[in-house]
Amino acid sequence: MRRGGPGEASLHRRRRGPGRLWVAVAALVAGTIWLCSSSSLGLARPSYRFQNSNGWRASSAPRSYWPPPPTESESNGYLRVRCNGGLNQQRSAICNAVVAARIMNATLVLPELDTNSFWRDERCIYDVPHFIKTLKYDVRIVMGVPEITKNGKTKKLKAHQIRPPRDAPVTWYTTVALEEMKKYGAIYLTPFSHRLAEDIDDAELQRLRCRVNYHALRFKPHIMKTSSEIVSKLRSEGHFMSIHLRFEMDMLAFAGCIDIFTPQEQKILIKYRKENFAEKKLVYRERRLIGKCPLTPEEVGLILRAMGFDNTTRIYLASGELFGGKRFMKPFKAMFPRLENHSTVGPGKLEENTRGLAGSAVDYMVCLLSDIFIPTYDGPSNFANNLMGHRLYYGFRTTITPNRKALAPIFMDREEGRAAGFEERVRQVMFNTHFGGPHKRIHPESFFTNSWPECFCQTNARNRADQCPPDNINDVLESRFQSEEDMEEVKATNQTDSTSQTEETMI
Repeated sequence: MRRGGPGEASLHRRRRGPGRLWVAVAALVAGTIWLCSSSSLGLARPSYRFQNSNGWRASSAPRSYWPPPPTESESNGYLRVRCNGGLNQQRSAICNAVVAARIMNATLVLPELDTNSFWRDERCIYDVPHFIKTLKYDVRIVMGVPEITKNGKTKKLKAHQIRPPRDAPVTWYTTVALEEMKKYGAIYLTPFSHRLAEDIDDAELQRLRCRVNYHALRFKPHIMKTSSEIVSKLRSEGHFMSIHLRFEMDMLAFAGCIDIFTPQEQKILIKYRKENFAEKKLVYRERRLIGKCPLTPEEVGLILRAMGFDNTTRIYLASGELFGGKRFMKPFKAMFPRLENHSTVGPGKLEENTRGLAGSAVDYMVCLLSDIFIPTYDGPSNFANNLMGHRLYYGFRTTITPNRKALAPIFMDREEGRAAGFEERVRQVMFNTHFGGPHKRIHPESFFTNSWPECFCQTNARNRADQCPPDNINDVLESRFQSEEDMEEVKATNQTDSTSQTEETMI
């Protein structure tokens, strides 16, 4: 039996309408709140995975004609360089030295490191045989300049010393440097940090940089073994992130960010700055607002907490001696107590040279292999800069890069008592990033930080220049090298045949 007619049913539906509407609105609001909060947390948690590559993968194999390096008789001379600076300045300088030798059609003498030792020194951190073998199709590398005999005496060829201009263009090497090389037989470029422009309008030379940086420069086996053991220990309990805390005396003095320290500590920083950097008036507040101050450990902790990471997060710290000591680390440790470094989790005392390069090398590898990497200060050719580029090349591994300029006013408001909406404001800044995925390089981003697109290719690419060559670089170069040798043999055979025919005619 029906209860009421169509009009009554319609009335019941109309009466229930507003109630349903409010339920729907409530559900929508609740869903929106859940979505926002879960996206804030979810963007952190899924970021343990590799970033979406959109079909791009690393590839530094040549994609056009790439002739083999010159033989001893074809070479224009010998190139010596001294790579000054720390681990990563030296690393980029070595990449540039190989490219410079290629540009000049020269023989590269194994680069000297700033410790005044050659790579054959036992303290060297790089695998020299691997370096030479990997680049055999690109440049001819020798351990030292050759000996020459003059007036009956045998002695080493003396290289003419030149101080190259900073960020020298390719044309400087093909004119000034090459002329001196042909004149003296060998040149010695020192210092060699930032002595070749990063922006080179030749994709093949940029790919050569990548072959050096990501394939040829491999640390010695004991460093690789130590790094692997540390990563295995850290990962045995799940995911882990690595953080490069650039809160050290040299960086703080360079940046001019000293107001947060005690008067005695400020004196130390001012003295260090006067002794090591050009005199310049720096105002702390102004420097901070333009993003020139390194993040404090507490600020890093607040960023991570705002992104949804909790106190169970395992963190590997890569850093030198933090300036200001335990006072600055205390709030960070309170938020994230599960902290490790190569001394606490390593298999034993690291073999280090006087510069501590072995320890830096281990930190580099652990950060490279970590699930997430967070740099707190990035700059030209430094640890964080090169690592971001290496992680990008190594499969778009997740990197969280704080925008210090955008974060500065948020932190300053909090310090001045205006903390309302602090975490949400931090999230808005932090989630507006590519997290280490493929992206266009925009100044001042360095080529060593982002070698896309030159050193990458795309599967199913529409643009022919982006198509992927065979995976194995050595296979590509070996086939081309072999083709060159075959051509030379054919030329020699044809020349021999031609000579034989001439001789037969003459007979």
